[in-house]
Amino acid sequence: MRVETNTQLVKRNKRTANILFFASLAILMGGFLTANLQLSAQDSTALTLSLIIPWIILPLGLVTTIASVRMTNQWVRRPRPEEALQNGLKGLSKRSVLYNYYHAPARHVLITPQGIFAIVTRFQDGFFSVEGDRWKSGKGVSGRIMRFFRQDDIGNPSADALAAADHVRKLLAAGAPGVEVNPLVVFIDPRAQVEALDPAVPVLYADENREPNLRDYLRQLSQQPEEEPTQSGKKKKPDRSKTDTKESSGFNPEAVADALEEATIL
Repeated sequence: MRVETNTQLVKRNKRTANILFFASLAILMGGFLTANLQLSAQDSTALTLSLIIPWIILPLGLVTTIASVRMTNQWVRRPRPEEALQNGLKGLSKRSVLYNYYHAPARHVLITPQGIFAIVTRFQDGFFSVEGDRWKSGKGVSGRIMRFFRQDDIGNPSADALAAADHVRKLLAAGAPGVEVNPLVVFIDPRAQVEALDPAVPVLYADENREPNLRDYLRQLSQQPEEEPTQSGKKKKPDRSKTDTKESSGFNPEAVADALEEATIL
């Protein structure tokens, strides 16, 4: 499998996350020191400033802190999505290609002989449930408040995956019109637990030791239908003309990859 990763974007966002971290730390320390100036203020002007400035600095520090945590979760926290996906897809056909961070909001696009997939990842490691397109985290009000400050709310992965698939479909409209783009939700942390009941979008794990995982899901798509027994007891061969496989319909992953690259600056 070929892997194309926008390393420049990854490095830039990692650097931004680190800058935001130290900037937020400096702002919060500055606000703390300014607030304590009122204890040693010698005149009314210094006292007024020591009372007003913290109300400006501390909200700014809170905003930069939240932005820093969000960027850290997306671009620094491990396991990295692109690495987890690549490890989980080991052994995939050499005709396959995985694009990382070139087609936002589709951060990961996988083109294989089995089809085209817009993958949305989640790094969270808690317990979640999904029924249809409704996601729940199983935590109360206090848990929601903590998730806000940690910036690890799961949101709606199904809606994000559908939007990502639609975006990729539009990119391919000129070079490969009419191809189907399948949305997938993949959890990259092996500690995550998801209870899925008839999900609107397939929910998988990147870890090959978990079920259902991404690699096995793709392998199942490539399997041919088994022979069906007839009334005489003999097995009936499947009707190849009705087999819904990408290969039998003339699907060419290389051509689709070329079309996607033409629509993208690589």
